[in-house]
Amino acid sequence: MSHQLPDPRQRGNYRWYLALATRWMDNDIYGHVNNVTYYSYFDTVANSFLIRECGLDIHAGERIGFVVHSECNYVSALAFPQHLEGGLRVNRIGNSSVQYGIAIFRAGSQEASAHGTFTHVFVDRESNRPVPIDGVLREGLERLLVTTDSSA
Repeated sequence: MSHQLPDPRQRGNYRWYLALATRWMDNDIYGHVNNVTYYSYFDTVANSFLIRECGLDIHAGERIGFVVHSECNYVSALAFPQHLEGGLRVNRIGNSSVQYGIAIFRAGSQEASAHGTFTHVFVDRESNRPVPIDGVLREGLERLLVTTDSSA
């Protein structure tokens, strides 16, 4: 049985949002946000949630997240000086890994300009070995979990 997730292009299918500002340097020679910049936006959205809502201590915590996979689908161009919003949801959560669904919207838009996935594996900072997602981290991530039956 396949796991059909809610449409990644629609704002209402995300559970948490972060305001993002484009920067002059985000534009490429063609006058729009360069494709690699979207991955920076994805990283900022996911890690802001982890720090703000899940207590992740990026400087001294025993657990850190390594990105092991990411992908992005580009729908419509963005450019400086537009204001953006990143939408975040959790598509899947395992023992030590989580796959986020992330979308980038023009501020106030209902349709994503870009959307994709971003997968973290949580590891012990010293050993780099996978560790379970538990406690406040799991609780925070589960709040964003979407299923075929869920709607935001």
